[in-house]
Amino acid sequence: MNDVTSQAADATASSVLNSRVPEGPIEDLWDNYQASMKLVAPANRRKHTVIVVGTGLAGGSAAATLGEMGYNVLNFCISDSPRRAHSIAAQGGINAAKNYRNDGDSIYRLFYDTVKGGDFRSREANVYRLAQLSNNIIDQCVSQGVPFAREYGGTLANRSFGGVQVERTFYARGQTGQQLLLGAYSALMRQVDAGTVTMHAHHEMLDLVVVDGQARGIVARDLNTGEIRTFAADAVVLCTGGYSPVFFLSTNAVNCNATASWRCYKRGAHFANPCYTQIHPTCIPQAGDYQSKLTLMSESLRNDGRVWVPRNADETRPPAQIPEEDRLYYLEETYPGFGNLVPRDIASRAAKQVCDRGLGVGTSGFAVYLDFEEAIQRLGRDTVAGRYGNLFDMYHEITAEDPYSSPMRIYPAPHYTMGGLWVDYDLMSTVPGLFVAGEANFSDHGANRLGASALMQGLADGYFVVPATVSNYIADTKPAAVTTAAPEFAAAESGIRDDVKKLLSIKGKRTVRELWWELGRIMWDNVGMARNASGLEAAISEIQGLREEFWKDVNVPGTPDEWNKMLETAARVADFMELGEVMARDALERRESCGGHFRDESQSAEGEAQRNDADFQHVSAWEYKGPDSAPTMHKEPLHFDHVKPGTRSYK
Repeated sequence: MNDVTSQAADATASSVLNSRVPEGPIEDLWDNYQASMKLVAPANRRKHTVIVVGTGLAGGSAAATLGEMGYNVLNFCISDSPRRAHSIAAQGGINAAKNYRNDGDSIYRLFYDTVKGGDFRSREANVYRLAQLSNNIIDQCVSQGVPFAREYGGTLANRSFGGVQVERTFYARGQTGQQLLLGAYSALMRQVDAGTVTMHAHHEMLDLVVVDGQARGIVARDLNTGEIRTFAADAVVLCTGGYSPVFFLSTNAVNCNATASWRCYKRGAHFANPCYTQIHPTCIPQAGDYQSKLTLMSESLRNDGRVWVPRNADETRPPAQIPEEDRLYYLEETYPGFGNLVPRDIASRAAKQVCDRGLGVGTSGFAVYLDFEEAIQRLGRDTVAGRYGNLFDMYHEITAEDPYSSPMRIYPAPHYTMGGLWVDYDLMSTVPGLFVAGEANFSDHGANRLGASALMQGLADGYFVVPATVSNYIADTKPAAVTTAAPEFAAAESGIRDDVKKLLSIKGKRTVRELWWELGRIMWDNVGMARNASGLEAAISEIQGLREEFWKDVNVPGTPDEWNKMLETAARVADFMELGEVMARDALERRESCGGHFRDESQSAEGEAQRNDADFQHVSAWEYKGPDSAPTMHKEPLHFDHVKPGTRSYK
């Protein structure tokens, strides 16, 4: 056993986390919770302050709803406007169990598909609640005026997404995330105008303030002026998204980061399943090292697009000249039951496998075709354009290629992160009073998220779950029990100022981007689509060395009292350096393949993922033990009483 493996073994604890799931039939849990939850009288709500960090779908909907209920809400937005939240980038749709297609869908089937799609690594009670609330979300958003696509007769339209055999995805062409965000934004700004929500735009949360073991506020930096301030509250709701930019190149906006979550982790909030990262199969391939991000092509395109590569490795003909018999429709051949609509983790690995065999297309050889020729012939160009036109236009703008006349070229890229801060049934972390919603928590998606479920979870958490569970918590809390005069606030603010001074004082020779790019290469090569023990051990060692180099040789220009983009980014990359190591440790400890976590050592003869339910049917939650100590891993056992774990077959 080498040093890294020994450290991982020593860091594994036997303590068990309590998810606090209520007792009773699963279909009644949420209704019974709401019926028995503690209440806060309307006149008392305005005496309580709730901080909501983030203004995407989870944050915007949570802040709007809490404001509507009468709480005093402080809402923090890292951008200049909530409309710039990364939720706008979600293109394809949002799931709900309405069964408008009369094709056998139901709340139970959405629950089942989500648990199975997550490779039986999610908490049943939370997933069932998500399926229940899905229908409420559609009603809420239609009432807000969200322009979902409609059939000729005026009814809401649905389409398919990966990992399911029903049509349950509601959509607004390829702009679903943007339209849903505008709905939440309108509700949010109504409360800003009403005075129940105070918006702090262009502010970044840099620390959590914990007083007597409870979350009581945050430290935030005004990104325009550099001013660092503290804010007190009776509860904090974190809705700051995922951490896939740890790979440097991802489908996330460059501004997306893990700093808020990571600083909460260092204040006592356990980080769960960090190795569960999703590689999206439908992205425009990397064109060069100059890029700062990758572009997502919606998974909805796999409804009508067919994925293929040439059967021959030495193929030189243009795609239109390659006859059918020389095309390998590898998803349709390997997974006939689902075809091109297999879950994302399976589609991504399949693309990697055919490219590794030398069948990839494009100048790099790391791309496959997504072809709409058959769909255009069957449906007509106008119909295809009506469904996907803006996505086709985006692809044309970026690549200068016309997807109506030649296939798109796509390749997997880091996208969504299923891991995040651990939460119980109330969405409360291991720090009392700190609630975590949307992608920032370890989510309802297990080891793999089905397409069109991110928007569903964000809005379910924000509109329906957080308002109830935060109220239940606040009912036992004295209003304004803690103010910024408490010494913990001054100590936290002083710590942040010291961190800023340290970054600016190094005056090294290496740029922040250069070091971030190097971290991303380590992560993609060793903690990407396929992982193995030797690669993960190497990643841990290399990240530790790179982190030392970062703190010795990074160059952060400018001053703290101004708009300083490099200072912002440097602090985020410093957190990524630490997070990347924990991701690799988690992947090394989980000696199985499940969902987005694929270990080369754990696969069948056909190359399919092999779970190890006997040893790893649990949530891995990591506890921070200090800068010079390995984190400790705690477990939450997962029990399956309604969906029995089995071979995850899509054939």
